[in-house]
Amino acid sequence: MFDHLHGLDTAGEYALAVEARPGRKARMAQLSVRFAKVTLEPPKGKRTMGPVEVYAVLAREEDPPRREAPLEWLLLTTLAVKNCEQAHQRLSWYSVRWAIEVFHRTLKSGCRIEDRQLENAHRLETCLAIDMVVAWRILHLRHLSRVDPDAPCTVYFAEHEYQALYAVAHRGKALPKQPITIREATHLVAMLGGFLGRKGDGEPGAETLWRGLQRLDAICIGWLAAHHVFRRGP
Repeated sequence: MFDHLHGLDTAGEYALAVEARPGRKARMAQLSVRFAKVTLEPPKGKRTMGPVEVYAVLAREEDPPRREAPLEWLLLTTLAVKNCEQAHQRLSWYSVRWAIEVFHRTLKSGCRIEDRQLENAHRLETCLAIDMVVAWRILHLRHLSRVDPDAPCTVYFAEHEYQALYAVAHRGKALPKQPITIREATHLVAMLGGFLGRKGDGEPGAETLWRGLQRLDAICIGWLAAHHVFRRGP
């Protein structure tokens, strides 16, 4: 199948934003796109199953950076791919696959949705609806810190949240006159959750952010209580 698709003319190109990872810099990858309708034959021992017709989409990075392995995806789909626009749509869906997996892992490991002990499906669905919002907020913070790291942290955090976060992380220092960046705030939250922030650690993941945000909630309760007492006086 690879040989067949590589032998086809290029139908177009697809620009893919590649996120940075340990040992890999962020970049925009230009992928050549080829597609065709193919027939998958059944296994030799199961000929009664009959052949299956699907559409194959091959996307390959033709000019990767030096010492980088080229990106190459071969996607099979039952959805029709008859033009470049449809091929681009299938590739865009696949490009968010990892984010979807992280979202589900956050629901499972962070929100611990599988450990819920509820009496019926309706209550489980209600609980899941809340947990999905929580999981989305964690991933939203992770996304903001990577795509717009220099934005002020107030795009996500309330004033008392980033002030409490800064005060705990930088004990003895005066609060900054301007909000810190979203990337700095994200790293401070992750450190509350166990992120070490060493040079080779890369960007914090969803699990450390989950733990850090839980701790930040408790810190903010104390921060607001202390401000309430000081405003009233001794």
